[in-house]
Amino acid sequence: MLTLNSVEVEDTFAEAFPMTAARVVVTAETIHWARVAGTTATGYAASVIGCDTEAAIERELSPDETPDGRPGVALLYFGFSRDALAKAVTNRVAQCVLTCATTACFNGLAGEPGKTIRVGGTLRYFGDGWQISKLLEGKRYWRMPTMDGEFLCEETFGTVKGVGGGNFLILGETQSQTLAAAEAAVEAIRTVPGVILPFPGGVVRSGSKVGSKYKGLKASTNEAYSPTLRGAVNSALPEGVNAVYELVFDGLDLASVERATLAGLTAASRCAGVKKLTAGNYGGKLGPHHIHLKKLIAGV
Repeated sequence: MLTLNSVEVEDTFAEAFPMTAARVVVTAETIHWARVAGTTATGYAASVIGCDTEAAIERELSPDETPDGRPGVALLYFGFSRDALAKAVTNRVAQCVLTCATTACFNGLAGEPGKTIRVGGTLRYFGDGWQISKLLEGKRYWRMPTMDGEFLCEETFGTVKGVGGGNFLILGETQSQTLAAAEAAVEAIRTVPGVILPFPGGVVRSGSKVGSKYKGLKASTNEAYSPTLRGAVNSALPEGVNAVYELVFDGLDLASVERATLAGLTAASRCAGVKKLTAGNYGGKLGPHHIHLKKLIAGV
């Protein structure tokens, strides 16, 4: 039996898939306003099943890490196509960063050559003819007048081919114990650069499967992992398991998602009440990236 810190780990794999990613750097006069902008601009972005993007704050930035020497936050956005990502990022910067007191917005990725999205270059029209263009060290910026001064935004943002759908499930004895393990795993994953957990607090209670008995519904509840349905369905839950939480995360590359998987599994395995760790996949039909738990743990 495969184990990690004496916790059973199912010999399976997490199935991840390609996504297009962008990093947005938001700065402000204080870290408070940078956080406000970052939190707002990444809201309602848990899953592209029902949202325009998957997004979250990657980390906070000190003044010596930002282009304008002010405190800031780095945001990561993921989408299934560059066009969809461009629309989501531009709309969110327009509605949630431009409108937020004292902010400025910069590209955070060198990206792949020729594969950029226009952000400031689109938002400049809000300046209604008063906008000003500046070219500094080969980068174009737009300055738009606002009621508290001006909003500065880089014209284009780089994109890369990232990886979405990294995941694992924590099966525990009680809801409180399982949630504590999930919280520990979230904290561990958040130390991995280039990775975000887009769901609320990084934790998913509503694990899903592809399809539904209802026509037109893309996804529905994964009854095999629902404790209240144990006696009515073909349950995947061992005896003694009464709660399950899933962690889903996206990364700028496969190696980052693999590091996040191992970090999260290790943290969860050290928590009381955890009975089993496993991962979600669709038999290899959903995505080309198969993250085998056994292979990850073998290197520990």
